[in-house]
Amino acid sequence: MSSKQVLTLDISGRPYAWLDPHEAVTHYAKGRVAWELGERLTTFHGGHNHRGLRSRIDVAPIIAIAGSHVMASQVWAPLALSDRDNTLLFRRDRSTCGYCGQQFPHRLLTRDHILARSRGGQDTWTNCVTACRECNHAKGAKLVEDFRPLIFVPYVPCRYEHFLLSGRNILADQHDYLAAKLPRHSRSREH
Repeated sequence: MSSKQVLTLDISGRPYAWLDPHEAVTHYAKGRVAWELGERLTTFHGGHNHRGLRSRIDVAPIIAIAGSHVMASQVWAPLALSDRDNTLLFRRDRSTCGYCGQQFPHRLLTRDHILARSRGGQDTWTNCVTACRECNHAKGAKLVEDFRPLIFVPYVPCRYEHFLLSGRNILADQHDYLAAKLPRHSRSREH
């Protein structure tokens, strides 16, 4: 059950967080689930009442939390690129080197700073691309103009794509919900 995740939405349907089913069931128990989508993800059983009936809560893969005015009022921004974990970057770029265009397993990929850090480049979504080790080594601190052109433009993932990139073992119901909300130009890059 630890690999399953519940996509949590604010009341208007915007993704807010991935939750473990044990975290999600507390929203059900407190009566905070306004609506849900998808086939049952898991079932939790509780104690027995005075008639001997056992309590049961079915958890859906997608839940919207009532009273989520706090969530809805918070400004959402994609997570900054971690300087230790390139997983989201590699997923955004479909494990494809931005210079030679070939796909590689994650262990053969690196993060390339378009404007090298030694030249003041930052760890941002728009300054980083996935690169194979060979291309990254060959480019070094060179400017892109002095190496070879990028075959795609780096971008900041929108909220819905960010949840597609960051989810583990995304279920079909969750994928379909998020993918349907992608901007039209992103749908050709679906995960």
